[in-house]
Formats: sequence, structure tokens, C-alpha cells
Amino acid sequence: MITIEQRIDSLADALDASGDLTDPAWRRSLHAVPRHLFVPERGYAMPCRYEDGPPAHTIDRSADPAAWWTAVYSDMSVITQRDEGAGDPGSAEGSASSSNSAPGVVFPFLELLAPVKGERLLDIGTGTGWTAALLSDRVGSANVTSVEVDPQVAARAAENIGAAGFTPTLIVGDGVAGWPTGAPYDGIHVTCGVREIPYEWVRQLRPGGRAVLPWMPGVGGFKVLLKATENGTAGGTFHGGAGYMMLRSQRPGSGWAKHHPDDAQVRTSRLDPVQVMEAEAGADLALLMNVPRLVMLRMVNDNGEKSCFLAEVDDPRGSWATCDSSPSGGHTVTQYGDRSLWDEVETAFLQWRDLGSPGPDQFSLVVEPRGQHLELAAPR
Repeated sequence: MITIEQRIDSLADALDASGDLTDPAWRRSLHAVPRHLFVPERGYAMPCRYEDGPPAHTIDRSADPAAWWTAVYSDMSVITQRDEGAGDPGSAEGSASSSNSAPGVVFPFLELLAPVKGERLLDIGTGTGWTAALLSDRVGSANVTSVEVDPQVAARAAENIGAAGFTPTLIVGDGVAGWPTGAPYDGIHVTCGVREIPYEWVRQLRPGGRAVLPWMPGVGGFKVLLKATENGTAGGTFHGGAGYMMLRSQRPGSGWAKHHPDDAQVRTSRLDPVQVMEAEAGADLALLMNVPRLVMLRMVNDNGEKSCFLAEVDDPRGSWATCDSSPSGGHTVTQYGDRSLWDEVETAFLQWRDLGSPGPDQFSLVVEPRGQHLELAAPR
């Protein structure tokens, strides 16, 4: 029979091999905060890397305990809530609204935060409570505050964390506001995607403090490390891709659609949309910097043909554009609205390429009281 310790070691070995767990102290935390205490009896397991993992599937501890244990101690996320509690978390149907994230996603963020014993930390998005407990193991429960917007999720997390033997401060509330009562913090750990970084998070960091978060502005998703400055702003650097459930107050509204199709303008483009959609991450940042309020969706039809769909953030009746890739080279552009979105994207992409295709390490994200913006370093 496989022991829990053996399962944890096997998971840690796999994470070490993939480069997702490099700090031996986090390996010790994996043992101190066993993941199975934070995964419900029934859920929906999804591999961290689809090309390597098994297909997504339902796990049910009472029906198939072996499969449940295997999923818990593998690099898979587990959906723990659907439709804010109205759906079946073990089903593929409905919208996922809470999860226990895959270890291969969790630990790179924790290592990027790099907390040390005694630091005061704020955890935004308690979820199942696993990261709040992991942080408590590193810095002490008295130094961790975790905020969860959903009362049902928060109640289950409190039970999970208590069962693991930790006692951080747990708050039911909207993480957008942080938790000013406990400020200033040395670090903020965010477990939900954000499009606009709340300035309250920067305000609640001490100068020199840092925050790690999945920045998901509508084009790509990025693992961001923010560092607070003495003047009340924060500068962010990029450390790979990220994909998380969005902060509830920043979820997209109504879906985007091709409205007023008869009034749309049609032309051809020499720029293949596949080049834009499959470019390195620096291209996404260039688009975000130069094309305001952009959402870009990558689409593949049943015949394998690829198209790019552009729209404006949170404006389903705003400007939109599509560009359909064609083997002949005459890529069809269709666009409607006050803005010619493909023209804007085309210009920004070609400028990025003319600059030598700068990568994410040449961009910085600045957060200040009036909002956020991207900056590009001078050419090297």
C-alpha cells in the first residue's frame, strides 16, 4: 500500500523534474500541509499540462478511492465548485467558480513570492485554503490573513485549514479591497486572475513589499511580480504565463458577438493572423500597450482553419474585428465599429516586430493611483 508520505514525495519529485518546485523548504511544506485535506470527496480533475496529463475526469472518493488519491497527488487542478455552488463540481457542465489549483501552478507563484518566516502576508482568494495553510507553514499562522468572497467556500476552507492544524486570520469579503486592518503587508499572494490590479493592494504593501498575481488583461495571461516603491506606486515584471479563474468582480460581462454584420467593412491583410496569435509573449504585451481595451480570442473551426477575433473589453456592442487565415496569403479582415481594431493590432504588431520583437523581460507593468500601464525599456 502506498503511504501518504510516498505520494507526496512522488509529487514533489515530479514538480522538481518539471522545474516547478526548486526550493527544498516548499517540499517540506508539502508534507506539513498534505493536499488531500483540501480536496473534497467529489470534484473534477484537470491536468496542469494537457499535452502531458490524462484527460479531465470526475473524481469521487466513495466511488473510486484509488483514482481520487491518484488525482490529488498528481499535477492536476480539481474543480471544487461550479456556478457559485448551484452546479455539480464533479461534472464537466457549468462554470467553474472555485478550485484547488494544480501544484505545478501553485508552487511557482509561491516561489516567486519567496516569503520568509515572520513576514506578514495577505492571501487573496482563500479557495480550499491550501495556499493559506502553505503560507502559514512558512511564516506562521499569526502572520497570514486570507480573504474569500464566497461564504460557502470560506466555511469549507476554515474546516480544511483547521484540520491541517493552522490558524491564519480568515476573512469573508471582497478581495478587491484587500484587508486594510492587517496592513502593511510584506507580501500579497493572489489566487485569481485580474484584469485591472486594484490599487488598494499596492496601498497595503509596505515600501519594498511585493505581490504575485495572475494578470489576465484580455490578451494572454501572465505571472506578475509587483514591488511597491516609496512613492506609492508598484512596478511589475513578467515571469511566464498564467491562467486562473477571474476575480469575480472582474469577470467578463455578456459574451462578445459579431453584431451589425451587414455594416461591417471587409478588406484583405498581408499579415497572417496566425503570426499574431502564435507570436511570443512580448507581442501580446505590445498589443496591450498600444491597443487600449483589447480582447483577443483565438479560434479554430471544424476544418482546422484559424481566425483571430478582436473586441473591446466589457462592451459586447462595441467595435469588433475578425481576421481569417488563408493559405493563399490574402487574409480576410472584417471589422465594425468606431475603431478599426484589426488595423490597430496590425500596426502595433508590426511596430513590435520592427523593434526586434522585444520579450516580456523588456516590459514593465506600472500600477499607480490613477490606474495601470505598460512601459517598454529602451532598445538594447
